[in-house]
Amino acid sequence: MIIFWILAGILLALSLVFVLAPLVRPLPPDTAPGQDRLNLEVFQQRLKELDADLEAGFLDQAQYDAARRDLERELLYDLDGAETAATTEHSSSALSRWAMALVLTIVVPAATVLAYLEIGRTDLIDQRQTAAMTDSPNAEAASLEELVQQLEKRLEQEPANIDGWMMLSRTYLAMGRLNAGAKAMERAYTLAPNEVELKIAYAEVLGLADPNKSLLGRPAELIAEALELDPTNTNARWFSGLVAFQRGQYQAARTTWQSILDTLDPESEEAGNLRQMMDEAQRRAGVPAETASVTPSEAGETTTSDTETAAPATLPAAAVNIEAETPSDTTTTETSADITETVAAAPQSSLTVAVSLDPHFSDRVSPEDTVFVFARAVQGPPMPLAVQRLQVKDLPATVTLDDSQAMNPALRLSAFEQVRVGARVSKSGQATPQPGDLFGESEPVQRDTETDVRIRIDQVRP
Repeated sequence: MIIFWILAGILLALSLVFVLAPLVRPLPPDTAPGQDRLNLEVFQQRLKELDADLEAGFLDQAQYDAARRDLERELLYDLDGAETAATTEHSSSALSRWAMALVLTIVVPAATVLAYLEIGRTDLIDQRQTAAMTDSPNAEAASLEELVQQLEKRLEQEPANIDGWMMLSRTYLAMGRLNAGAKAMERAYTLAPNEVELKIAYAEVLGLADPNKSLLGRPAELIAEALELDPTNTNARWFSGLVAFQRGQYQAARTTWQSILDTLDPESEEAGNLRQMMDEAQRRAGVPAETASVTPSEAGETTTSDTETAAPATLPAAAVNIEAETPSDTTTTETSADITETVAAAPQSSLTVAVSLDPHFSDRVSPEDTVFVFARAVQGPPMPLAVQRLQVKDLPATVTLDDSQAMNPALRLSAFEQVRVGARVSKSGQATPQPGDLFGESEPVQRDTETDVRIRIDQVRP
């Protein structure tokens, strides 16, 4: 009987929650008709804006991919139909509602106990206890299943929708349906087999669906094809390093990842994760810390001589749970290293840049704000060719941009005839441009001009 009364008390408390809830807070508003359609339209519009930023050079590929994943994650929650209450009760009725809640708190338990003592049957306790402990369906799984059904119906009508197949694949992966995710991504890939990002995404999903989480075989081929199409693609280079790691070519992997690390904010989480992976590669390669750094001119030579025989390799947690295998394939196309070796012998170039801040904007900055001074190719990838970091308190300043500051060994000043020089103030200290950032840019200049390039920071990023 003690267990019964405990359970009865719990159920009674739950009943009071449902009875009192309408009295202490307003009911949430009904979902507006067509909300799902509106969410999809907003998603498509924001995706177009991201595409425009990528083409304009405001975002590099890695930043674009991260922003796109965030948009897709938001859409998952939006299509869920979740809503929040935002209205409050009128002050004049607050006293009466709380008074009613107090009365019900006393009356409902008393009436329930009296009714049970009069008509209750203790022989049904076990049956009621069993019913009360019945598991309820998982709301999150139900919402994901609903989204899958919506996407499947949409793709039946639009089988050539690449974005739809990619979103369906990632939703399957979130549900743990790895093979279904791989098949959905394959559908997207067959629609545009020459798209670099689709090759990378398909390779990634195949690796996740593999029982050993291996990128060797078909995924490695896709990554090599992606690098042939776009040797500067950050995602392709990251995965090529992972393929080298799984093959036991740890120094090659570390060299590839080092070229990516140089483009990241040293304080970012991504940089921290990448350093962990590089440390693991260094440990497996058996290279002492003081000799682990590889210069760009050495990269090509290193990647052709570091194939090792090792125990099955497991990456750190930062490697997205794609684990390494015992090296079994020592033939690999070291695309990133080949590019590095080719540009290493190119003539060195430099630009002298004089940077100043327009006095009209002095009240909008603080002395500790970060200032990025950079050069981009006029015709080429949006990734900066050289970057220097200053602070507002250093302005006005004269800096030199040269090949030694390249964010990627394959993208240097000496590789492009014309460049555009710019400077941007970042209050957050992040390399990603933000609305409201102050900036200034030059007209196109020749890479080896002997005249100082003058940059005046006098514009505001919209």
